[in-house]
Amino acid sequence: MTAIIYKSQTKYLSKFRTSHNQLIKSMEEFAKKNNVPILDWHAAEFLEQIIRIKNPKRVLEIGTAIGYSTIRIAQNLRPGGIIETIEKSIPNIELAQKNIDESGLAEKIKLIGGDALEILPSLKNKYDLIFLDADKEDYEQLFSNSMKLLKSDSVLFIDNLLWHGYTASSKVPEKYKASTKNIRKFNELFMNHINLNSTILPVGDGIGIGVVK
Repeated sequence: MTAIIYKSQTKYLSKFRTSHNQLIKSMEEFAKKNNVPILDWHAAEFLEQIIRIKNPKRVLEIGTAIGYSTIRIAQNLRPGGIIETIEKSIPNIELAQKNIDESGLAEKIKLIGGDALEILPSLKNKYDLIFLDADKEDYEQLFSNSMKLLKSDSVLFIDNLLWHGYTASSKVPEKYKASTKNIRKFNELFMNHINLNSTILPVGDGIGIGVVK
């Protein structure tokens, strides 16, 4: 199992893809060539729509990677809006900063280097939207810390909750068993949290959306 929708559906939807600048295309090509996990393009377009609808002033991203989703969020922020993004991989930080500089959106983006598990408890701001896309074994703790940073009626957007389809499968390859178990446990927590209206949608690799009550 490698996808959660059929190839024919993906091919059909691809013809409606939003046109993007060369930097976004180059980042997608780089990620594919170098096996860098970035947000699936279906999910990225969905996230952009959420940004346009919610019109957040302050966004937090947990897991920058090469800055792909960071830039796509920043492109859709209101004037004066800002995204703070956390990444612990030094090579990723260097690549992300290069892409951010090239995007011309550096004034809207604050890149924070370090471990999100250590950084989140020290943050003082409250956020209108948090995007969680980090190490799966850390999701539960990152989620707990994120909830403390969300305003009332704010949005939590989480990637990989169907995990290549394995969370809904009875047959899971050995190398995915631990991560699948972690995400299944997390999904139960996310969907039953008393302070969230939550849903998981079959977009990209499975998107969780929670709106704070």
